[in-house]
Amino acid sequence: MNRYLLTLGTSLALAFAIAPARADVIDGEWCTVDGRHHIIIQGPTILTPGGVRSEGSYTRHTFSYVVPAAETPAGETVFMTLVNEETVHARTGPDMASASQSPTVVWQRCRRPVS
Repeated sequence: MNRYLLTLGTSLALAFAIAPARADVIDGEWCTVDGRHHIIIQGPTILTPGGVRSEGSYTRHTFSYVVPAAETPAGETVFMTLVNEETVHARTGPDMASASQSPTVVWQRCRRPVS
């Protein structure tokens, strides 16, 4: 019986150790709901929808960056907030007060295709 419990306990511990962790952080790969655009946030670095690597202002639950000249709307700031582990809301404007009046763009964690 003890050997069975030890094997079961070890198996469960191993299963939890190799399961993918979804931390409550804004880091990761995000896609628009329609799947047309994606970004990657890694700490203070972002790979923008246009493929430009840029730096921004990062916290565990927020990220903001200035849209590069080659993208629309160039020079505006995008303010992103982690809503839950799977969803980010983004608003754009010259500052946070103006952005709060702009439409919300919903981003979701990108899903890997399953074959």
